[in-house]
Amino acid sequence: MAEADWTYLNNGLDIATVDRGVTAGISRPPGGGSFLFAFNSLAAVSGAMGLFANLPDFAPMAKGGSIRGCLQRGPGGGPTGFSPFLFLCCQGNSVNDSAYLLGLSDDDPHRIVLRKGSVAVGLPDADGPGALLKSSASFTQGTWLHLRLDVIVNTNGDVVLHAFQNDLAAHPLGTPPNWQPVPGMGEFIDDHLGINSGSQPLTSGRGGFGFSVKDVTRRAFFDHLELYRQL
Repeated sequence: MAEADWTYLNNGLDIATVDRGVTAGISRPPGGGSFLFAFNSLAAVSGAMGLFANLPDFAPMAKGGSIRGCLQRGPGGGPTGFSPFLFLCCQGNSVNDSAYLLGLSDDDPHRIVLRKGSVAVGLPDADGPGALLKSSASFTQGTWLHLRLDVIVNTNGDVVLHAFQNDLAAHPLGTPPNWQPVPGMGEFIDDHLGINSGSQPLTSGRGGFGFSVKDVTRRAFFDHLELYRQL
């Protein structure tokens, strides 16, 4: 997708608080191209921002979908106070809307976490509110992780969530990924009765990526973003 295909969610932190954009000044993931997308917080303010794919049939998507991308909690002013994530089924065009989020928790070391809730909250610690699943492995700051979130809406109204990971050392960008379930994160069924997650499932909406932050000089990097919709 080109830069023009993405639109910022409303009510997010402004550029005076969190700078953002495409840069060649950061080391890319294995096999990465010339540029990546980065966020850099400039003030100690709590909030989030996100971008969604603003394309026909994607804004919103009528059902679920699949989003893939490389994420890094970049080195900066400290190891906590921020989290990068991918999202699907965002219920509106604001950071205050709910979505399914897959990304890197606000922990040191951090884990891969699947959460359901407001985009504005991002991913707190691995056991934070709304967390559905977390990885058994943890990772140090500055680690690139290639992740994939699938959201499948069944005809009975259940929503099936799968989290996958590609080993970038063995399968760098530019080669076919080898998607494997994230260790410790099995299938999660967000049932239409609202039992498993405590609320009704999200059966449609927008997909994209975002960054939540609570402190200054916190940084997150993204590369190789792909988005597919369920037909």
